[in-house]
Amino acid sequence: MNNSLPFTPSADGHRRVRSFVRREGRLTIGQQRALDDLWPRWGLAFTPQPLDLPALFGRQAPVTLEIGFGNGESLARMAAEDPDRDFIGVEVHRPGVGHLLQQIEALQLSNLRVACHDAVEVLTLQIPEGSLDRIQIYFPDPWPKKRHHKRRLVQPAFVALLGSRLRAGGVLHLATDWEPYAEHMLTVMNQAAGFRNLAGEGFSPRPEYRPLTKFEQRGQRLGHGVWDVLFAREPAVT
Repeated sequence: MNNSLPFTPSADGHRRVRSFVRREGRLTIGQQRALDDLWPRWGLAFTPQPLDLPALFGRQAPVTLEIGFGNGESLARMAAEDPDRDFIGVEVHRPGVGHLLQQIEALQLSNLRVACHDAVEVLTLQIPEGSLDRIQIYFPDPWPKKRHHKRRLVQPAFVALLGSRLRAGGVLHLATDWEPYAEHMLTVMNQAAGFRNLAGEGFSPRPEYRPLTKFEQRGQRLGHGVWDVLFAREPAVT
């Protein structure tokens, strides 16, 4: 059952279109235990004030933020394979959050934290400007029907917000298996001020750091395509 309104009030009182619908699903016993027992250690409670990222992780290191990590297995793998980098995952669906917390415990990860809140509000209120080394959004809901395109996460205003949170040279990495959405992503990014396409033009090959998901591997066997879009934040002009 949809238990979330499609809009959330903004600071000026206007309604903002949400890019997600909260379809909770049932928590397993293990996921509920993780939310109860592991969240206090690795979870990020939402508070409308900027985080001190070096204090959060206990060190100064590049920080990657992933929006919509699903069940979190690929994000946990990235954190395990790159211990010199810190990671923050943002996901609104609690079963996925619970599963990722289980992965953090099983892999004994110290470089990964989890937020369960609307990514727009997390970025706007909790993530300091210029603090992120990479933002990744993999396989977001393509909202394929034309009347739903306004719900797509990758839109000009959102990309501008993402750019403000990236350091100069930081990378925005998008990936989708829906070709019309891939073209939409590329169009939005080509028009975004202050970004440079790392492929020169068009789509990028999949970087080695992005793991192939089981869903993606199955799609490849069936001949389905996946498109990666990588743009770097340009230094501000002074």
